[in-house]
Amino acid sequence: MGFLRMTKQYLPHLARLCLISTFLEDGIRMWFQWNEQKDYIEATWGCGYFLATCFVLLNLTGQLGGCVLILSRNFVQYACFGLFGVIALQTVAYSILWDIKFLMRNLALGGGLLLLLAESRSEGKSMFAGVPSMGESSPKQYMQLGGRVLLVLMFMTLLHFDPSFFSILQNMVGTALIILVAIGFKTKLAALTLVIWLLAINVYFNAFWTVPAYKPMHDFLKYDFFQTTSVIGGLLLVVALGPGGVSMDEKKKEW
Repeated sequence: MGFLRMTKQYLPHLARLCLISTFLEDGIRMWFQWNEQKDYIEATWGCGYFLATCFVLLNLTGQLGGCVLILSRNFVQYACFGLFGVIALQTVAYSILWDIKFLMRNLALGGGLLLLLAESRSEGKSMFAGVPSMGESSPKQYMQLGGRVLLVLMFMTLLHFDPSFFSILQNMVGTALIILVAIGFKTKLAALTLVIWLLAINVYFNAFWTVPAYKPMHDFLKYDFFQTTSVIGGLLLVVALGPGGVSMDEKKKEW
C-alpha cells in the first residue's frame, strides 16, 4: 500500500501519541478537578480524606508520568504496566466493572497498551524469562494477538440494533472488519478502514467542543472522544507493525 510506505516513518509516533491521549487528558483533568475527584472517591467509598487524596495523586502521577516515558521512549514497558494498573484501579473505583459498555472500552484501551508493550519489547530479550515458548511464536506475537482481540471490543459498543438499512449495513461491514482484525486476515487494510470509520464517528458523535464546558455532557463527550482516540492509536499500531506471527496473514506466507 502506497499510503503505508509513505507514512511508515511517522505512523508509529502518531499511533503512540493517539494511544496515550486519554491518559494525558485524564491526568490533566485530575489536576484541574482535584477536589471534585477527591470528594467523589471519599463519598463513594467512605475511605477518608487521606486515601481519597492518594487515589487522585496516584492517578495524576501514574498517567502523566507514563505518558512522558512512552513519548520519550524510556522505560516503556514499566510505563505500560503502570497504565495497566491505572485502568484496573479506575475500573474498580468508578464502578466501571458493572457497566458493560465502559468495561469493554477499558478492555479495548488495555488492548492498545498490549500492542504498545509488544512494540517496545525487543526480540532478543524476553520479559518472560524462564517461561517456555509456545511453538515457534514468541510472547510478543501473543501480545499482538491479545491486543488485536481486545481492541475490537470498542467496536462492539458501536453496533446499533435497529431496523434501518444504514444501521444494518454499518453493523454488517463493521462486524466483518473487526473479525478480519481479530483473526489477522488482510489486517492492515481492515485496521486502516476501521481507523477512518472510528475517526469519523468520533468527530461527529463526540464533538465535546460544541458543548459549553459547564454542562456535564461536555465531560462525558470529552472522555469518550479521548478514549476513542486511544483505540485509534492502537489500530494505527496494527497498521504500522502488522498483525504479528499469530495471524492468518503470517500463516499465508508459510503456505
